[in-house]
Amino acid sequence: MTDGFNKKVSRRSLLKSAAVLAGVAAVPGLMATKQALASKAPKAAMQYRDHPNGNKDCSICMQFIPGKSPKANGTCKVVAGSISPHGYCIAWAPKA
Repeated sequence: MTDGFNKKVSRRSLLKSAAVLAGVAAVPGLMATKQALASKAPKAAMQYRDHPNGNKDCSICMQFIPGKSPKANGTCKVVAGSISPHGYCIAWAPKA
């Protein structure tokens, strides 16, 4: 009689099963990452301030979305809330 528990498992089938389990386990992590990317960071977390850091200010940052006029506050792709064009945070990156 063949007992189901005495069945030998090949290394190939074991690796395939491990790969499938790893893929299934990664799906919730990817969903959480996608949601995290969609949300913006609070000003405190990004060390935002309303004044520039030397010649680095939001108006020349690639993340900044200008307001209705050059002096009006705008928004940011990374930081939540109203952003001064003369502000600065640690996500600052020069426009290309």
